[in-house]
Amino acid sequence: TVPFGFNIDAPRWDQSTFVGRLKHFFNITDPRTVLVREEELDRAKALVEGCRAGLVPPGSSEEQLLYSKKLYDSAFHPDSGEKMNLIGRMSFQVPGGMALTGCMLQFYRTVPAVVFWQWVNQSFNAIVNYTNRNAASPISLRQIGVAYVTATGTALATAVGLNLYTKRAPPLLARWVPFAAVAAANCVNIPMMRQQEIINGIMVTDGDNNELGCSRRAAVKGITQVVVSRITMAAPGMIILPIIMERLEKFPFMQRIRVLHGPLQVLLCGGFLLFMVPAACALFPQRCSLALADLEPELRDSIVAKHGDKVPYVYFNKGL
Repeated sequence: TVPFGFNIDAPRWDQSTFVGRLKHFFNITDPRTVLVREEELDRAKALVEGCRAGLVPPGSSEEQLLYSKKLYDSAFHPDSGEKMNLIGRMSFQVPGGMALTGCMLQFYRTVPAVVFWQWVNQSFNAIVNYTNRNAASPISLRQIGVAYVTATGTALATAVGLNLYTKRAPPLLARWVPFAAVAAANCVNIPMMRQQEIINGIMVTDGDNNELGCSRRAAVKGITQVVVSRITMAAPGMIILPIIMERLEKFPFMQRIRVLHGPLQVLLCGGFLLFMVPAACALFPQRCSLALADLEPELRDSIVAKHGDKVPYVYFNKGL
């Protein structure tokens, strides 16, 4: 049964610790939620919103409510409450990421293959970055286009340049080129896709979620943490897996089943991502904080004038 005073938005695990955040993101990035029907997602949203209003349907169990909250968190944006597109959801990172990463690691030898798979990967990343932005900061179609072209160009320039540069280098270095391209593109794609947050700032609140104003420094901190998380998410699979494949391919049985190298890399990438997606998301708190002293002087002075020394920290959603 639902306990008295049940708060559906209260974290199930302590979000001030890495382990607590890891459990939380294991829950909401569960790739199985990708298979849930749209009707069930809508019912989960209705149940969560009803529970917030104090209208718990008779006969509802705590387990049912928590499962509905899991579906809600996996499919609906935390700022706007709107349903996110399937490809952009963090729960799609494992199936989508394993296919793209596996193909990038397998088809790295020729320039056309590098260009094609980096283009596909950056298209995927652009959708993910747009979907998981801070929804309070709108972005125009023109800005989306510029961000997409810039990030894709950066990835292609890095990948093709390093691919040509490593022709005479040890084979393992060539296998690491896709990771270098992905890391470089993330450093461009995410800030460009969320440029409005950097230009205009994002809304910051006090500990009770009362709005205090918009901060550009908060946006920069949040976006920087997201870039670090995304690179961390890709790193183990794209750095360790090439070492594993380099050694495996020396065995005679692996040389006889070359056609299976691609599917094998995709499956191994999935194994890495099953853990790394929630682990990377959990590196930093979703509700990010910034000391009052680190805010822009004008915003800091405004907060001090209204609240005195009662607001030592401000809080904001950093995105994913």
